[in-house]
Amino acid sequence: MNATDWLTRIQHKDADVLIQGAQVMTPAGLQQTDVAVIAGRIAAIGGSGWQAKRQLDAQGLHLLPGAIDTQVHFREPGLTHKEDIHHGSKGAVLGGITGFFEMPNTNPLTLSANCLQQKLSIAAEQSYCNYAFYIGGSAANLGQLAALEQLPGCAGIKVFMGSSFGDLLAEQDELLLHILQDGRRRVAIHAEDEARLRERKALTAGEVENHPLWRDAQSALLATQRIIALAEQANRPLHILHISTADEMAYLAAFKDRVTVETTPHHLSLVAPDCYQRLGSLAQMNPPVRDSKHQQGLWQGIADGTVDILGSDHAPHTLEEKSRPYPDSPSGMTGVQTLLPVMLNHVAAGKLSLQRLVDLTSSNPARIFGLTGKGRIAVGYDADFTLVDLKAQRTIDNRWIASKAGWTPYHGQQVTGWPIATIIAGRLVMHSDEVLGPPQGKPFVFADSHHTKESQ
Repeated sequence: MNATDWLTRIQHKDADVLIQGAQVMTPAGLQQTDVAVIAGRIAAIGGSGWQAKRQLDAQGLHLLPGAIDTQVHFREPGLTHKEDIHHGSKGAVLGGITGFFEMPNTNPLTLSANCLQQKLSIAAEQSYCNYAFYIGGSAANLGQLAALEQLPGCAGIKVFMGSSFGDLLAEQDELLLHILQDGRRRVAIHAEDEARLRERKALTAGEVENHPLWRDAQSALLATQRIIALAEQANRPLHILHISTADEMAYLAAFKDRVTVETTPHHLSLVAPDCYQRLGSLAQMNPPVRDSKHQQGLWQGIADGTVDILGSDHAPHTLEEKSRPYPDSPSGMTGVQTLLPVMLNHVAAGKLSLQRLVDLTSSNPARIFGLTGKGRIAVGYDADFTLVDLKAQRTIDNRWIASKAGWTPYHGQQVTGWPIATIIAGRLVMHSDEVLGPPQGKPFVFADSHHTKESQ
């Protein structure tokens, strides 16, 4: 729609969708008001006299900017017996998520333009929500990364310092520095020290309760310190994923000029040794869920602003795979569908404000990664919304989980707060635990890539 038509429809108050009576999280704070949508964008907040083809009664609910999960593993191509883009994105919209960034440890590894395009082609047919894909930073594609990170649909470069394999593992300082010097966009980092992990693996003694002993806090802190020092040399911004230790959180606070920080609902909600005693290898992930001292450090990072983003690190495996004797059981759990229910429950418990949750799941992802038109309920922005009921009391159940893996570590947990509707570009994609219509997701547009709105 051109600007003239847009302005004419606004003048005539002719909307496609009118969301009525919600508590709306606007840039000015919460306001009970209506939101009008024209051609997939927000046309007005408030005002009277609007007519619309579709009206949505949102009395008693909160309308939030669309939540974005910036760390998922949807396993496609190559590992689709346990997840794929269709089921992963369906779980996302059931959980109130309007878009995702997916990781490169698929088969084949996402290391080239062709592999990225394969994922984008699948998502164009199969994704219920918006999407982007990371390309792995590796010795195998060194020298190409500056060009690869500029491709449409690329969320950036992801580096595995530990907990990976083959061409995706980048553990040596010289290689890491060269990767950081090859490009300019923010690089996402899995920071565990692979050499220390190899040295300590014998400490597992075949007991999953020893997972945080093997992959100890020092292995995480050492890697985080190393990559920050290298980023200083390369003058490169970093985004360090799934921070799990109080030690890292305290250290990272000194580098906020260059480094943004993610933690996960799992690390904020599950605690050792209880989770391993209850769930066994279902609680096994990398880096590990740790004890209450470390969890308290993460919550301090939420409270003081050190944490920028919440990502689910959705990384499903089948129950059969998870039942292998530890440490042969794979690390990872589902999470994209439960991110908001679990965190809304923390809001209900007073652990963080609703505004802070919006910062962590919408505003900050859009700002940090340069997503155009996302992250705010503001006139002219894309009409991506998460509609939630802060008072709804539900029980999370495996039967609700859309993932092909079919399970969640939160099975049986009662929560207060629930996503009621997921709206993308003004389309009602999910309402009342039902996905509506076929997949119609679109690639995210990044302000610092070659992709522009005009090229969509």
